Formats: sequence, structure tokens, C-alpha cells
Amino acid sequence: MNETVMKRLSDVADGVIRPFNQTELKSALSLLKDAGKQQPALAALLAGESPLKSFVAAALSLSPYLRDMALLDPATLVRALDEPLEPLLKGFVADARDAWRGEEGGPPATEAQVMTRLRAAKRKLSFLTALADLARIFDARDTTRWLSEMADACVAAAIDHLLLAGEQSGKLKLANPQAPALGSGLIVLGMGKLGACELNYSSDIDLVVFFETDAGILVSPEDATETYGRMMRRLVRILQDRTGDGYVFRTDLRLRPDPGATPLAVPVEAALLYYESRGQNWERAAFIKARPVAGDLKAGEGFLRELVPFVFRKYLDYAAIADIHSIKRQIHVHKGHGAIAVKGHNVKLGRGGIREIEFFAQTQQLIAGGRMPELRLRPTEAALQALTAANWIDATTRDELIEAYWFLRDVEHRIQMVRDEQTHLLPETESELRRIAFMAGFADTGSFSARLESVLKTVEKRYARLFEQEEVLSSASGNLVFTGQKGDPDTLRTLESLGFERPEDISRVIRTWHYGRYRATQSVEARERLTELTPQLLMTFGESRRADEALLRFDNFLAGLPAGIQLFSLLTSNPALLDLIVSIMSSAPRLAEIIARRPHVFDGMLDPGLMVELPTRDYLARRLSSFVGGSRHYEEILDRLRIFAAEQRFLIGIRLLTGSIGGVLAGHAFTDLAGLIIEHALKAVIAEVEAVHGKVAGGRVALAGMGKLGSFELTAGSDVDLILLYEHDDDAGESDGAKPLDPVRYYTRLTQRLIAALSAPTGEGVLYEVDMRLRPSGNKGPVATRLKAFEKYQFEEAWTWEHMALTRARLIAGDAELMDATRAVIAAVLAKPREEAKTASDVAEMRTMIDKEKRPKGIWDLKLIPGGLIDIEFIAQYLALIAKGHGVKAEVNGLSTADALKRLGGELMDPNDLDLCLAALHLLTELSQVIQLCVDGGFDPATAPAGLVDLVCRAGDAPDLKSLEAELRRLTKAVRKVFQAVVK
Repeated sequence: MNETVMKRLSDVADGVIRPFNQTELKSALSLLKDAGKQQPALAALLAGESPLKSFVAAALSLSPYLRDMALLDPATLVRALDEPLEPLLKGFVADARDAWRGEEGGPPATEAQVMTRLRAAKRKLSFLTALADLARIFDARDTTRWLSEMADACVAAAIDHLLLAGEQSGKLKLANPQAPALGSGLIVLGMGKLGACELNYSSDIDLVVFFETDAGILVSPEDATETYGRMMRRLVRILQDRTGDGYVFRTDLRLRPDPGATPLAVPVEAALLYYESRGQNWERAAFIKARPVAGDLKAGEGFLRELVPFVFRKYLDYAAIADIHSIKRQIHVHKGHGAIAVKGHNVKLGRGGIREIEFFAQTQQLIAGGRMPELRLRPTEAALQALTAANWIDATTRDELIEAYWFLRDVEHRIQMVRDEQTHLLPETESELRRIAFMAGFADTGSFSARLESVLKTVEKRYARLFEQEEVLSSASGNLVFTGQKGDPDTLRTLESLGFERPEDISRVIRTWHYGRYRATQSVEARERLTELTPQLLMTFGESRRADEALLRFDNFLAGLPAGIQLFSLLTSNPALLDLIVSIMSSAPRLAEIIARRPHVFDGMLDPGLMVELPTRDYLARRLSSFVGGSRHYEEILDRLRIFAAEQRFLIGIRLLTGSIGGVLAGHAFTDLAGLIIEHALKAVIAEVEAVHGKVAGGRVALAGMGKLGSFELTAGSDVDLILLYEHDDDAGESDGAKPLDPVRYYTRLTQRLIAALSAPTGEGVLYEVDMRLRPSGNKGPVATRLKAFEKYQFEEAWTWEHMALTRARLIAGDAELMDATRAVIAAVLAKPREEAKTASDVAEMRTMIDKEKRPKGIWDLKLIPGGLIDIEFIAQYLALIAKGHGVKAEVNGLSTADALKRLGGELMDPNDLDLCLAALHLLTELSQVIQLCVDGGFDPATAPAGLVDLVCRAGDAPDLKSLEAELRRLTKAVRKVFQAVVK
């Protein structure tokens, strides 16, 4: 038998790795001892001393992940102790490949069974592969091959299961249910490392899915996109959802054509047309490694043959060279491309890393592969060998890069084996770096670091020889002179080359700065700092789209700044802060106006922890308490609240603008901030009213947040919907203060004071616009309502839409007992029996009325468009009203719309419709948050700042606006169908 096949873990050499430390070693031995009570073979191993015992204990001391696997499944470890490894691994791969099959003579496996089987097979193979790798019985080539084989098997099994399920549901008609993928026309390509059979230890897998429309397996061909789209969403769930058994592979489908505008599975004809007409240079590079891994493998090979002219161009013309340099620049500016180091270095994306070796090979494959088919190889080592054979590189370069490639892959595997994390970063600490060094077989971090640095520098040297050095723009590229009354001609040319369209206007603005006409530039020191900063400032603004507009907004900011020395010094030493200011000025006119009008909000941006600390309720509460603490007078408290609210709204917005938080988290933060501010304002108002009018016997209030305030979905520009409820002793008379009032007038006055405190314009601005139309009887009713009256109204007079609004009610401030009583009333109202057909009719009628009275202004009217936010909110509210009648727990108060949908829709909606609504809600939320943050009056692509267009595309995870609008139309159209199906 083949010698490799017969390799066993027991063949491990003595001292191949060292234990992390004595504490971890003892822990590993203790774990093995406990497992040995159930596994005699382990007990026998522990009874003596051997290289195998030393190795296993050392491996488990070095990797918490492997230790957990050994504890979870000691039987697999026992099998590996003396059985040949490769037959074992082949068995695991076979188990995964057959996971879709049922028991002998029985029905096919259920989805839950498939998920469990795949996770078990992947876990066992990963465990034994890691041990064999650490033992040096396998090298990195073996490890990547086995991981790739397992991924192939898992994807293929999941696809077979989904195809068979499609037939069982009546959507598909398969040629052969015993071989579901055969002749199906469903093409699943593995990309990147999966396609090259080079998967790393904790890699995700990149898949691209296409289908042949004429394959004949669709019962309703017109539903192809929807049918296959649902299938792919299930595929992702099967592979990457974490269950009690773990996960299989994180799965990414974003390498498909134009992912922001196309479905998860793309028709072959459409894909070929896209690549022929609009394919990008990075897609050419990606398809070098593409390989059919599941589905109809024959159709997949045919598709790749059709793509050859796109990937490997027949002629090496200037456009092709420009394309290749474009790829180089894209990778060169990647965030991971830092200086060579060891601690914290990114072995994949950093200088001298794996990506440079891969790109070294791929670039030359793209250049010459059209004329030399022998260069069209997927694996990196094979490509380097072929390039040498074709005399594109010499043998020394080939050998150096191959050796470096597998060494770095080894290091990458060890980084990932520690905790099964998808990371490529070496540890920052000496202790954790020692762990990696020991796993790689080195005696200490010094020898490991020396070897790694040598490898990285070798790769960097070879890579640099292949590509010319990029020119870096600097102030030396032209004059920047801002003296005199007119613009210097050379300076104007420099400004134009930097990206400004109106260089004379820009020159005039900067001369204004240097003349000291603003308070921020009046001191000599401030002007000196600004002069030093100006070249970098102009370069950074010049790189933004519509650079002139952005710089003029910055000028407006400077004009209102009380002092400039600190700011200019910070910007000089902190380029990231400068980038942030440019981002605001170029993409967010609303934020730019805020800091120009109230420069003090900028102070919070100087906090080094701004982007690190999340704006949670606890975080905001601590900050607010320290800021307001010590304020005694009513107006002083309110002014402090206004300052704090303005600054924190701005800082939450900055986090959203920079991408450090997303739209959902921003909505929660804006809401938490509003809740805290309103709570403090209510306390101040109550104290102020009591000081003048005294107290009502037994009097107490509770404040309910409604709408987006109730569901944690406020945006930067939201008003707040409130209902104030009160109670008092039944025999209470007038209040006991100097100016007594009867209870109705007392709580009316208190509510009016609260509205004024929140919404009155002052020198420090407005806290929140207040809307109280959701109170009983709306604007016709009293501004404050006694709880008893509220309860009677809700049970006897309220319309369905008022009960819909109640599903988002959340008590945010006031007397604890009254808040509890109010919650009980709301729960009772929402739980009362109701006629489902009548409720559905009322909800549909309400939506129709909104359609007529508030017509959407276009696709970007995200709230009002058919299938937009209102439709999704109405679905959730309708389900909350009918849930009790279906025996479903209906308590959704205090939940976001998404969480309410998850709680209710899981039982009351089709799972695919629920997924669709959640996906649409996520997209609409992300877009709404960014748009509300950056502009007033809605988003108009024709007039929006270019930077905002980029931000909106980023928020929608789309390459361009056209793609994003297509995705919006697709999702909202589908949501409207779901709305009509649910509310019927």
C-alpha cells in the first residue's frame, strides 16, 4: 500500500512541538486522563512515556480549540492513535458526501440530519488534520487538500439535498433522484482557495452559482430566479449557521456578477453577457482559480470554457496592461498592507505575505495565459512551476516563492488552529507569539521571528521587482503659495492637478485663512500650524469627489471655530482625523452644518476611544450623569441636556459615517440617547412643577415612547412620539402648592412644560421635536391621560390602527408602579380577542389611505414606497394583533421591528417570506440611517454630494447606485407581495 496512506499519528517524531507552558500541559493531561476513563486506548497511552503522548499533550496545551474537540469527541482521537490517517479522512469525506442520503430503504435525510452529519464530518476531519499537520506527518499541501476535499463534499451534499427537496416540494423534476445534480444545469463554482484546492484551516468558502435555463428541471421556468434564490439562502444556512454541533463553513456568495443587483443564483446567459460587457479586472483574476465543486459538474466545466476569452485575453494590449496595474493598485492600498513586522503582522495581506505570492503568479497568468494555455492553472505552486517552464520567471525565484508560500501557509494554519478563528494576524503579545512559534516547531520566538522576517523580505523583494513603484503625490509636485491678492499661476495648476475644479476660488479661500480673518486663524501660531497642514489638507480634500464643495464646507466650519491651534496640531499629527473631517464635508452636509453652527460638538471627536467604545445605554448614561451632575437650576439642566444630546447624536452619527457601527446599532444608540434625555427632562419638569404647584395626592406619571422611539429605531433626524399617563387618589383635590391646580390642569400643565423643555428652540438648539398625536383621541384629546381613561378608551373606542401603534409602545420614564400598570393594560388590550378578517381589512385600508394621501416621491422614499418600511412595520404590527388567536406569544413591546418579526413570523409566516422581509428591513434601515444622518429633506441622487452617493452604496453593500436601486426595486416589490399575502 502507498506509504503516505499508511501514515499514522503514532509515527510522530520526538519533540516535534513543545507544550505552551506547564499549567496548560497539566490541564491537557488532566483532560486526557478524564477521557481515558471511557477510552482504554487513551489510558494505555497515558500509562507510559512516548513521543505520541508528549505530542498529543503538547498539541492540546497549545490549542484551546483542539482541546475542546478532544473533550467533545475523544473516540475520534483514539481512532487516530494507531489507525492509518488517510483512510480515516477519506471515510469522513465520504460521510459528508453522503449526508443527503437516507437510511437504507428509507426516505432521504431531513435538513436537520444533513446539517448534523456535515458538522460531525467536518469537525472530525479538521481535528485529525490539525494533529497530523502539527505532527509534521502532513505538510501544508496535505492540509489544504483535505480541507478542500471536505468542503467539496459538504457543498455537493447540501446541493443534492436541496435539489431533492425541490422535487419533493413540486418545484423541480429531476432526471435521476438517486443522483440529483446530474444534468440539473445547476452550476456551483468554488472560487479562491477552494477553487485552487488550497483552503486554509478556518477559511470561509467563496461560491458562485449559475443555472442553465434550458436544463428542463424547473416545473415553472418563470420562477427560476426565486426558486434558486431560496435554495441558495438555504444552502448558506445549512453550511454556516451555528448549531449545537458547530458550523461547517462560513459561506460567501458575493463573488457573483454585480452582487448588489443580481440574485444569489444567476442564469448562465446573463452571466456570460455580464462578463463579456462589464466584467471587472478583479473578476478576471478570481476566475483563474474557479472550479466546479457541486451541482452539474459537466455544465460547470462547459461554463468555464465559455469564460476563457474573458479571463485569458487573446492579445496583450495596452488596455489589458492597464487592467493588471489596476488590480495591483487595488491590492496595494489594502488596509492589511503595512510595514514588515512580526507581532501583529498580517501573513495574508501584509507586505511579503501570501497575497503577494498569489498575485505575483496571477498577474503573469493574466498577461500570458491567453497565448499560453499551459499557464491556466489554479494552484499557486503549479502556476509558479508553469511560469518557470515558460521562462517567465527563473528557477531561483520559483523556488524561493514556493518555499515562502508553504511556510506562510503553515504559519497561517497555526494562527487559525489556536481558536478556529478566521484571522491572519500574528499575535501582538510575546506570550501568544510563543504559542505560534512552538506550534510551528521553533524553540523560541526569536528563531521563529528571524525566519518569518527573512521569508517576508524575500517575498517583498521578488514582488517589488515585478511591479514598478507607484508615484506618491506630495507637496513637492507643485507650488502651493497663498500670498498676494491673486492666485499664483503655478499654485493654480497644482490645485487643479490635486483634483479641484475651481482652483482660483480655492486659492482665494485659503488666502482668507492665512490672512487671519477668522477667529481660528488670528494668532501667529495658529497660522503657522495651518500653513504646515495645508499641503496634506489639500491632498486629502483633493482625493474626495467634488473636492471644491467639501473644502468650502470645511471653510464654513473654520469660520465658526472659536480657536484653531489645538485642531490644526491634531490634524497634523492625526491623518485619520483629517480623513474623517473630509468625509463629513464631502458626504454629510447635515453634519457639516451642525459642526459649523455648533463647533463644540467637534470636541467629542478628539476622544481617542470614540471609535472603540460602542454607544450603549450604559455608556451614554455614565457620560450623561457626569455631564449633568451638579446642575441645580431648571434651565441649566435643560441646557446641559441640549449640549449633551447634540454632541452624542453627532458622535453616534460619526460612528455610523465611518462604518464603525451599522444602521441597526445606530438606531438603538439614537433611541437609548433619546430615552435618557427624556427621562432626565421629565424629572426636571416634575421638580419644577412641584416647586410651583406642589403635589397631587397619590399623583404619579408614566411616559410611553411610541413609534420608532418605542422600537429602538430612531434616526439622526427623528422626532419622538410620546404619551403621558398619570394617576392619583380618587378623592384627590387640588395640588398642595403655592399655586394649586386640579389634577387635570396639573398634569396638562406638566405635559406642556415637558413638550416645551424638549422642543423649544434655544441658543443650544432643540432637544427633540415632540409628536403626541398617538394619545387617545389624537390632537382632539387632552395632552395627558389618566390611566383609567386610557384603558377604557383602548378597550371601547380605539381603532385598529391605534392598537397597531400600541404594539410598539415602550415605557421609558416615570413612576415604576404606574409603568408596570400601564404595561399590563397595554398587554391586555393587545391580547383581547379580535376578528382576524376585520383586523386584516383595517390594516389594508390604513395602508391604502396612506398610499393615497402621502404618495411616495420615488424609489428613495424608503418609508412610503410600496414594499417599504411602512409595509414591513404593518406586517409586524398586524401579526402582533392576531398572534394570540393563533396561540402565539404576542408580547413584542420593547422589541425592534426586526426582532418582533423574528418572534412572530417564525410561526405565522412562510420562512422564506420572513427572510425576505428581514433582508429588506435590514437594507432599508441601513440606507435610512445614513441618509437621515447626512441630509435633510430626503435623498436625491441628482443633487446629493458625491461622497453621500458613495456612502449610500456602501450602506447598501452595492458597487454603484444603479445596482442598489435595482436591488431596492426587487426587494420592495417582493415585500409588497408578502404584505398582500399576509394581510388578507
